[in-house]
Amino acid sequence: MPITLRPLDVRRFPAWLERSRAEYAKDLVALGQTSEDAHRQADASMADFFPSGMPTPGHVVFDVVDDAGVAVGYLWIGPDMSDDAGAWWVWDIVIDADKRGRGLGRTAMLLGEEYARTQGAHTLGLSVFGFNTGARGLYESLGYETTSVKMRKKLG
Repeated sequence: MPITLRPLDVRRFPAWLERSRAEYAKDLVALGQTSEDAHRQADASMADFFPSGMPTPGHVVFDVVDDAGVAVGYLWIGPDMSDDAGAWWVWDIVIDADKRGRGLGRTAMLLGEEYARTQGAHTLGLSVFGFNTGARGLYESLGYETTSVKMRKKLG
C-alpha cells in the first residue's frame, strides 16, 4: 500500500498534541508509573518540544497518509538533543491499531529517513519501549542497532 508523509495541518496540532501526550502517558503507565506521574511527564515533554503549541525549530510532524488520502498515523521527526546537527531522532511514530501489519510503519520510517537526509542528517536514532516487540522487530529489520539497554527488576 503506497503511502506519503504530509506535514500536519496547523489547525490539527492541538488534537495531535493531545493524542501524542495520551499515547506517551499510556506507555509510561505500562512501564509501571502511576497515571498521575505519567501524565505529568508527558505534559512536561510536550511543553519542552511544543512550547507554543507548535514544533520547535527543525522538528516536523507528518500525517502518514495512505493511497486513498486518509491519515493512518503520524511521524514526528527532528534533530536529537545533542550538539551534532546531523544527528536526528524519530521522536514518535504511531500507525493506527487497525492499520498495523500492512507495511505502513516500515514505509513511513523509510520516508522519514529520506526526509532526514534532505535536512542534513547523517544518523537517525529512536527509543522504543522494551514491551513493544513488534516495533523493535521492525526497527531491527530496517537496520537500526541497539545502542543502549535499560533494565529493571521489581522488588517485592
